[in-house]
Amino acid sequence: MTFQVGDKVIYPNHGLGVVERIETRTIMGTTCGFYQLRMISNDTTVLVPVDNVADVGLRRAVAGTEIGRLFQLLADGKIDNHQNWKGRFKDNSDRMRTGSIYDVVEVLKSLTYLSKSKTLSFREKRMLDRARFLVVSEIAEVTHEPVKVIEEKVDQALECCMAAKARLAARPAAAVPAPRAMAKAAEGTRGAAKRVPPTRPA
Repeated sequence: MTFQVGDKVIYPNHGLGVVERIETRTIMGTTCGFYQLRMISNDTTVLVPVDNVADVGLRRAVAGTEIGRLFQLLADGKIDNHQNWKGRFKDNSDRMRTGSIYDVVEVLKSLTYLSKSKTLSFREKRMLDRARFLVVSEIAEVTHEPVKVIEEKVDQALECCMAAKARLAARPAAAVPAPRAMAKAAEGTRGAAKRVPPTRPA
């Protein structure tokens, strides 16, 4: 994937940036091209080697047609959450590094759900804030809506997600007694059948 000066790009874990320059530099005897990005969130400059674009996950923002799908994903109630802290943190860190907004949405849902039941560690709280910022900023850029409006929409979608998750969790528990009740009823029917005296022919 190649970019031109003026292109708006997403840099994993950093957010939205603008390609300001494309230049060639020689470092330790090796000459290569670099994209110079100006990061929107903090007005800092980042250099990304042209040959490493795929490795670092640099990409264009999602298309406007994908916004509806993103909000559906945010609200679907499907949350993958490890109980083990190390496993959870590794999985979420790997997702944040891919550069995919869909992976970042999964991290946002997972950590939001977890935060409802326990206090997050400093590192997970920072990751949650970063995931929320990345999702909100990219959607706001694509839709050209104010960040405040997108924040409210994302929060509403997450509330729907938590409610849907609660309904999904309650459904199996409610369904468990039914088979047991049917088995007991069947046993009772067999017992009653055994107690009924046989009918003698007239």
